[in-house]
Amino acid sequence: MRKASLFLTSLFITSSLLASGPGSQALDAFVADHMAELKAFYLDRHQSPELSLAEKETSITLAAELRKLGFEVTENMGGYGVVGVLKNGKGPTVLYRTDMDALPMVEKTGLDYASQVVVADGTGGQVSTMHSCGHDMHMTVWLGTAKAMMDMKSQWKGTLVMIGQPAEEIGAGAKLMLEAGLYEKFPVPDYGVGLHCSPTIPTGKVGFGKGYTMANAEAISIKVFGQGAHGASPHMSIDPVVMASMLVMELQTIVSRNLNPLDNAVVTVGVIKGGTKYNIIPDEVTLELTVRTFTEEVRLKIHQRIKEIARGVAISAGLPEDKYPEVIIPETFTPANFNNEALVDRLSAAAARAIGADNVVAAEPQMVAEDFSRYGKTEHKVPTTLFWLGTVPAERTAKVAKGELSLPGLHSPFYYPAIETSIATGVKVTSTGLLDLFKGGK
Repeated sequence: MRKASLFLTSLFITSSLLASGPGSQALDAFVADHMAELKAFYLDRHQSPELSLAEKETSITLAAELRKLGFEVTENMGGYGVVGVLKNGKGPTVLYRTDMDALPMVEKTGLDYASQVVVADGTGGQVSTMHSCGHDMHMTVWLGTAKAMMDMKSQWKGTLVMIGQPAEEIGAGAKLMLEAGLYEKFPVPDYGVGLHCSPTIPTGKVGFGKGYTMANAEAISIKVFGQGAHGASPHMSIDPVVMASMLVMELQTIVSRNLNPLDNAVVTVGVIKGGTKYNIIPDEVTLELTVRTFTEEVRLKIHQRIKEIARGVAISAGLPEDKYPEVIIPETFTPANFNNEALVDRLSAAAARAIGADNVVAAEPQMVAEDFSRYGKTEHKVPTTLFWLGTVPAERTAKVAKGELSLPGLHSPFYYPAIETSIATGVKVTSTGLLDLFKGGK
């Protein structure tokens, strides 16, 4: 991937995009009229987080809201997935997805509406929960857009498929819904659209990137075997702790020395497990890695080098072949998100009409992951785009400019979006984009 491929076209600076059309004015009025109820919905979702694969009440709420609007609704699609279909004459089919799940963490924002929810963790303990990735805002914009599209039903023709997806945080929900027959039981979309809150883009703005915008994400484990001994007799051991330490350092050479410098990749060791006591050299140590890539060629090259490095460390330590490290690479992983370039052009142009060209920015690729990518990777080859919704409150942006604050990222206990401006921006941009896709045809 090249950075140049991710910048938006000259559509952003043409004078035709600087003027707001009648659709934009209608959406301004719609958002103003519905802001109170959408804000209340957001606060309710924020204070009612549910973990991945446990989104029962959230899905019931989303399904009920769609039914009230007149959608044909199917629940429990691939777990707690929700599918709402609105057929409005002959025209394109557009899929618009929101995710629903929260994260297991304590909220530390200090806000008066902070989540206080604590749930069972499945192991006999309890864990706090928080929407620290913006899924509460995603659901609110999704609902606001559904209301807007129903309100403007006379202005478009086609089929709108609204997806409430479970388990995005564990990279499972999109796969579950597709395997449950999403594209067999419901209309196959001509386009797929989604958004994600940005913890760095100011509220009131949106960001678009072309091509690869988010990475493949893989969880890889390495079991390092050795020969245990007393900590005072290291000469009687083949120390897996030392081998694991060597592996951690050697793995860092994959990106720096084995890949083309223009290729993007990350190899991070996040977990080292081994040993029971300070004076015992164990028989086994486990490493857990996250590997992030964009292309299949780079992904497989990293797999090859991990295996070769693990084998080499074992040989250098004098281990017999039956004790060489075991590299465990699961078949299932979150695939890289690829934004269709033509679809980005259409949606970014629509966004500029909705909120002004100055508020539509070019977004650089990131090594985070999102399973929205799966909706465009089936045999149907659906063009998809996932764009960034700016959410950083104005007061935080001002403090950052003065050097008084560092912005919290997604999955931070301190993250929160500006509520009203983020809702308004998301609904205007998404609704305008959908209207353009319906009116413009395939």
